[in-house]
Order: sequence, then C-alpha cells, then structure tokens
Amino acid sequence: MKRSTAVVSILFLLFIACGYVAAQGRKTIILIRHAEKETAATADQNDPPLAAVGKERAERLRNRVGRFHPGAIYSTNFQRTRETVAPLAARRHLTVQIYDASKPQDLVNTIIASKTKRFVVVGHSNTIPPLVNLLTGKDLFKNLQDPEYSVIWVLHMRNGKVTKVELLDY
Repeated sequence: MKRSTAVVSILFLLFIACGYVAAQGRKTIILIRHAEKETAATADQNDPPLAAVGKERAERLRNRVGRFHPGAIYSTNFQRTRETVAPLAARRHLTVQIYDASKPQDLVNTIIASKTKRFVVVGHSNTIPPLVNLLTGKDLFKNLQDPEYSVIWVLHMRNGKVTKVELLDY
C-alpha cells in the first residue's frame, strides 16, 4: 500500500511540474503606451479620455497588434489606457484586465505563471519602458517623451526569459 501511495505522489508532482513548464514555455508580450489623450481645458485633467487622434491610433493598434492574436489584455485603470485597447479587446472578445502599475513585479509574475501565450499590456510613458526593462533584466529603455505614442515593444520569451525584443510603430 505504501508503494502505491509513493507512486501516486510522484505522478502528482510530475503533473504539477509539467503544468509549470507548460506555463513557462514560449510567450509574446506586447507593451504599449496609451494613445493621445484629450488635452482640452474641459477634459478631466486627472483621467482624460482619448483625443480624436488617439481614437484613430487605437484603431490602428487593433489592426497592428491583432495579428499576434493576444489571449489576454492588461491595462492600468485610466480611461485613456482602457480606451486604447478597447477596439482590440472587442475584436478578440476579451475583457481588459486591470493591473497596478506601481506593482510591476506582480504583473510580471501573473504573466509568467499564466498558461496564456500572448499578452498586450498598455500603460504610460513612465511605466511601460521600466516594465520592458524589468522583463528583459536590462536597463535599455528610458521613459518616453510626451509626444511619443507610436512605439510598440514586442518581447518574445522562452522559459521565463526574454529571447528577443522587437520595436514596432503604429
């Protein structure tokens, strides 16, 4: 009886380990800054929506990033970030998941542990470059300047390590 319990225990541990390895496999993480926000004096200064040009950029993003077929979309809890990925989320029939930009390691842990293979993460000029740096383990990218909206970082990962970084625009 003890031998069968040991065999079952070993099989269970192998099952758990295989699930961990599967979650660690290949992943693609697409990181972007939100599109242009409304700057009119009448706009909410703390949480402005996208400007008309930002809405156009969000549509371009849907087409540019949609080809990656993301399985999860993460956004900070601001109107401009949620609106940036709304067209993509609608096309993919996904709910935008909110993350706390002040806790980037929590987001990284969630992505690494997930069985999902492709992610889109939208944030801000001062949160996305540091998040890319955290994921790569290198201090490669600086905060974006205010008028910079067109950069897309595509990180290819294998077994929890970034193997390739691509820069695209939209």
